[in-house]
Amino acid sequence: MTAATWGLLVATFVACFVEMVEATTIVMAMGFTRSWRSSLLGTGAALVVLALVASFAGYALTTWLPESALQLVIGSLLLIFGLQWLRKAILRSAGRKSTHDEDQIYLDEVEAARAAGEPTGGFDMFSFIVSFKGVFLEGMEVVFIVLTFGLNANNIPAASLGAIAAVVIVLGIAIALRRPLSMINENLLKYGVGLLLASFGTYWAVEGIGIFRDGRESLNWPGHDLMILVLLAAWLLLSRIFIAVLRKPVAAAPAAAGVPVEVKK
Repeated sequence: MTAATWGLLVATFVACFVEMVEATTIVMAMGFTRSWRSSLLGTGAALVVLALVASFAGYALTTWLPESALQLVIGSLLLIFGLQWLRKAILRSAGRKSTHDEDQIYLDEVEAARAAGEPTGGFDMFSFIVSFKGVFLEGMEVVFIVLTFGLNANNIPAASLGAIAAVVIVLGIAIALRRPLSMINENLLKYGVGLLLASFGTYWAVEGIGIFRDGRESLNWPGHDLMILVLLAAWLLLSRIFIAVLRKPVAAAPAAAGVPVEVKK
């Protein structure tokens, strides 16, 4: 495989891995606390709906838009999406926002499940709805990532393979450990994903500006795909600058009671 294909695989794998961790946490909380059968049915229903959405969206995008317009639209959306992740990562790294805690999310879901009362009958609607909603919302982001990366790189199979690998690995780890995947540094992963999405989004959005020129041909970056590495380095440098500027100062420890504080003249 080419370097571009490997880059596509890695980008979709890491991005989808993060989303799958969050969806798995929700399903596990419902399954262990209330009903595995209803939780898995909700998960299956969400996957069916996601497959239909992905098929329609992929067909519509490839049929209705020329290549340069497709790059501009999807690149812009990807850039916006990536900047949202990057903003949160910067605020977390700077101490301005609490870090993502998978254990706490699991406990919150368990508490909500218990507060909903005991399931009655063979079908638990609460587990079904919560699992469906969690998988569908996180899955929509996976569909978006696969379509945007796959369509712009003209390689849907490679993007899908990266997503499938993420799903299989997360499920395998969850089944083996039977607990939330809190050992995975999700905050660091989200930081990396934000950088990837912002870099690819910038690259494709700029190429898509060619839609406004005569002929509507896509613009070409100098160095072509190698410019993605340059953009990645630029976004990384910019994010570190923002982290340094926004870093929350550590409050000085108060002086112990009865111990005078020396004042230097």
